[in-house]
This record gives sequence, C-alpha cells and structure tokens, in this order.
Amino acid sequence: MTSPARRAAFAALAFMSIATSAAAIGNSGRETMQENASHDVATSTDSIATRYKNIDVDGVRIFYREAGRQGAPVLLLLHGYPSSSRMFEPLLPLLAKHYHLIAPDYPGFGWSQAPDPAVWPYTFDYLAKTMLAFTDALGLDRYAIYLQDYGGPIGFRLALARPERVQALIIQNAVIHEEGLTPIWNLRRSYWADRSGFEQKIREGMLSEASGAARHVGGRLHPEQYNPDLWMDEITFLKQPGMAAIQLDLVYDYQSNLLAYPQWQEYLRQRKPPVLVVWGKHDPLFAVAGAQAIQRELPTAELHLLDAGHFATNDVPQQIADYIDDFLQRRQGR
Repeated sequence: MTSPARRAAFAALAFMSIATSAAAIGNSGRETMQENASHDVATSTDSIATRYKNIDVDGVRIFYREAGRQGAPVLLLLHGYPSSSRMFEPLLPLLAKHYHLIAPDYPGFGWSQAPDPAVWPYTFDYLAKTMLAFTDALGLDRYAIYLQDYGGPIGFRLALARPERVQALIIQNAVIHEEGLTPIWNLRRSYWADRSGFEQKIREGMLSEASGAARHVGGRLHPEQYNPDLWMDEITFLKQPGMAAIQLDLVYDYQSNLLAYPQWQEYLRQRKPPVLVVWGKHDPLFAVAGAQAIQRELPTAELHLLDAGHFATNDVPQQIADYIDDFLQRRQGR
C-alpha cells in the first residue's frame, strides 16, 4: 500500500498537473515529489499511455515523459522556453501508437533538478551536454528530433555531436537564421551588449503577463479563446526562488546560438537530413521568414505554415501529429 503522500503524487501526475504543481511548491518541493514518483506512473493501463519518469544524468536528476512502445521509431521531443515537456502532452497520445516518444525537461525546467548556477553553468552548451548524456543513458542510438524554441539550439548541438543518430528533424518555431528573429529581439541584443544596464528590463518582460499571453496568443483575434492557465503557469514557474537568475543566464547565453547559426546551416546543406518544418505563423518571437530560410538551406525540407502561435502543440496538435506521422512514415516506414 502506498503512503498518502505517494498516492497524492501519483494522482497529481496522472492528471497532468506537473508543471503547475512544480511552480506552486518551489524547487525543493518539486524534488521531493520527484523522488516519490521515481517509478513509472501511467495515465491508463493502455500501452500507449504516458509514463512519467526520472533518471540520474551526470549527477542531475532529469524528469521525462515517455509514451509508445519499445522498439518503435524514437522521436525525441525538445521543449522551449519557459515551458517543459508538458507542452507535448497534447501530442503524445496522438503519436504513441506508432512511435516511441521521449520528452525530457532540461535542468532548471519543469520537474528536472535545478542545480546551483555556481556549480552548474546555465548555458546552451551545458544543456545540450546533459541532453546528449540523457540519450546515452536511455540507450537511444537512432531518433528523429522535434525542435521547438530552445529545443532548436539544443537539438542542433545534439545533431552535430552525433549526426549518425539523427534520422530526421521536425522543426517548429525554432530559428537558425537571424532573419527569423522579430524586432522583439532588439531588447535582448541590447542585453547582450550591456548586461547590467538592461537586466531589469529583461526581468520585467520575463514576468509580464502581457508577454506571457503574447507567446501563446500572438496577434490573433479573440484572445478570450485561449486559456490563461497556459501562460500564468509559466509565470508562476519563473517566479520561483532562483529561477529568474537561471533564465537570465540563458537569455544572455542565447547569443552563442547566433554565432552557431552558420554551422547549423552548413549541417543542413552537407548532411541533408529529412526535415519537416511546421510553423505557427502567429509567433511574435520567430518570424515566418525563419521557416522559409530553413527551406532555402535545404530545398527538400517540407514546410507547413499553421494557424497557430509560438506553442503550436497547444493550438493544432492533431494537425501537427498528422504531418509528423505522414512525414516519418514515408521516410522510416512502419
């Protein structure tokens, strides 16, 4: 018989309230509940149910969601800012029948451990290093990668480090060209040039309800159609003790990605991996020009513009799942 605390943890996980609970209880409470939920917790007895797991990777506890069966083609789903693997919840049951889905939280995100920045630098190189070690720990030697927002720079680092593993790339609102960055990025460029002078403005924007709503709604009409829980959960997460410092470090390090853009473009031109681009065209952060630039580098890339925002998996999950299934089926077979 499980203890009341353990049963409560299982119930919270089963109803997919992970990110919300994590934001409310803070990092220490999040780690305690993770230990209680260290074994599989399925949303049903069905083989395609989502399981919620933890694994130690180089001394950092990484939380991940898993769905589908062992032996099926692997799809590694890499989330964006300031989200977590939770953003893929609408997509997992739609693809689990045919694929083995793995969606981790990065260190400092979602339910994964948030190491002290004094001993664990929050840079994209470090996030990618841990995610590469995560794939090693799970024995993933062949996979397609879903790249969204921060998942772009992390996923391309994985692809360059282990190109033989990558069977396909599914790119959703993740840029590898500066032309894909909207004018919103001008403030970040100022922050990169003068960190102390612009840090407060970046912090204010990070915690702004208007900024959070814009990530999900964009410039679309009828904002009343969008659940404010989506961005308020994110803001609550960002207000946890120590979280702003972690995210400010990553915003500052994002400039390293721009320096790496030419390498990632060359990777597409030289390796020519199968690429599917599904792009929410109402994204205030990443312009449609960024999607078109990817196709310019790799004319064989398939491009679909979606009536969706930055987090398109919340807006049109079935449409994205259909595109992915058709794309991978044609390239990998069942």
